[in-house]
Amino acid sequence: MAKLPSSSAAAAAGGRGSAHQRTRLLLLLLVAVAAVASTAGFLLRGALRDPCDAHGDSASLTAAAEESPLAFMRSKLVLLVSHELSLSGGPLLLMELAFLLRHVGSQVVWVTNQRSEETNDITYSLEHKMLIHGVQVLPARGQEAVDTARKADLVILNTAVAGKWLDPVLKDHVPEVLPKILWWIHEMRGHYFKLEYVKHLPFVAGAMIDSHATAEYWKSRTSDRLKLQMPQTYVVHLGNSKELMEVAEDNVARRVLREHIRESLGVRSEDLLFAIINSVSRGKGQDLFLQAFHQSLQLIQQKKLKVPTMHAVIVGSDMNAQTKFETQLRDFVVKNGIHDRVHFINKTLAVAPYLSAIDVLVQNSQARGECFGRITIEAMAFKLPVLGTAAGGTTEIVLDGSTGILHPAGKEGVAPLAKNIVRLASHAEQRVSMGKKGYDRVKERFMEHHMAERIAAVLKEVLQKSQEHTRS
Repeated sequence: MAKLPSSSAAAAAGGRGSAHQRTRLLLLLLVAVAAVASTAGFLLRGALRDPCDAHGDSASLTAAAEESPLAFMRSKLVLLVSHELSLSGGPLLLMELAFLLRHVGSQVVWVTNQRSEETNDITYSLEHKMLIHGVQVLPARGQEAVDTARKADLVILNTAVAGKWLDPVLKDHVPEVLPKILWWIHEMRGHYFKLEYVKHLPFVAGAMIDSHATAEYWKSRTSDRLKLQMPQTYVVHLGNSKELMEVAEDNVARRVLREHIRESLGVRSEDLLFAIINSVSRGKGQDLFLQAFHQSLQLIQQKKLKVPTMHAVIVGSDMNAQTKFETQLRDFVVKNGIHDRVHFINKTLAVAPYLSAIDVLVQNSQARGECFGRITIEAMAFKLPVLGTAAGGTTEIVLDGSTGILHPAGKEGVAPLAKNIVRLASHAEQRVSMGKKGYDRVKERFMEHHMAERIAAVLKEVLQKSQEHTRS
């Protein structure tokens, strides 16, 4: 758990800027500290704000909604089907869409197909947040869910696994609902390619996928392995929220958050921090990152290079789970005597404090890589260079040699990643230049309004198809 900011940091913050800025900064810090201490930090994500948090009167809010590219969705009934409700990327991304639709006046209904039998504080909190925003939450099974699906103008299935909801719930009504389904797919792992999940995929109105690499993979895999044809497929790159960008562009906020996190980690302001911010799992490549980091320290020693003291930060740890992989990571650190250079941070969605504190993001997802990798564009918004695997959606975000440096996935990528770590550690001007170019790329391509425009174009086309099918 992170420590509270020191009194000197708080005093420094209090001495800068206007009273409004100081108040805003204090609130930011309070939220950030609370978020670091708890996985309930999802509240930091801008799309999860309460409606009453918005500034301005109702007329200005109505005008803003009418200017939205999603304004044509006003009064439309949309059913969102999520395979689970958790603090993971897929469900939270669907929630962001739910709130964007509510903002323009859509009727939005949510069902979660896979629910834990136990009382779950996170699920309860997320459902409560949706209710505050006017999103109706229904049981996944029952006549009410069936009736909503039949009446809806649009049904969005979120992830491949959500396909398991169709037959058990809709039964004989599946053919009636399929023509108005948009299937939003985020997966790149082979075990999601099961006929029981995606047998209805060829018959839906369209599939929406986060990267071209993932779309091509699904097209070839469904054809070769399952003998299925993909429906009309739309690639929609994601975007950063306005709220995250506000923090990224607030120099005072970033400086105070940087001081706070670094103090909690026990590192100095001049030290260099290389971080992975992902759930700890073999597919995310934390083990190979630590091997590369260890090799980079050896290279620096062998070449007698003068670089700042380097640290590796693993954000996304969960020792409560006691997984074999997590234990292996910590054993590696102890065995190689780098425990004073490696920091494990519990999983949290409060990414802004850590993006403020680190110097380089490492996106080391393995095999086919990330479907998109939202943390990558979030890091670029904070003007951080990215060391990423040359796989999946990362290749569509990071410009190799310009906004970051790519390395191969797998064990063959360990040595190149180690060299890239040394390269950025040795060249401060290159870190700054890559970070600036990454920020410019985000502003050009990966903002929330870009994502809204892309999603709006897809929804408009899918709605038109659905209406034409109904008339015919």
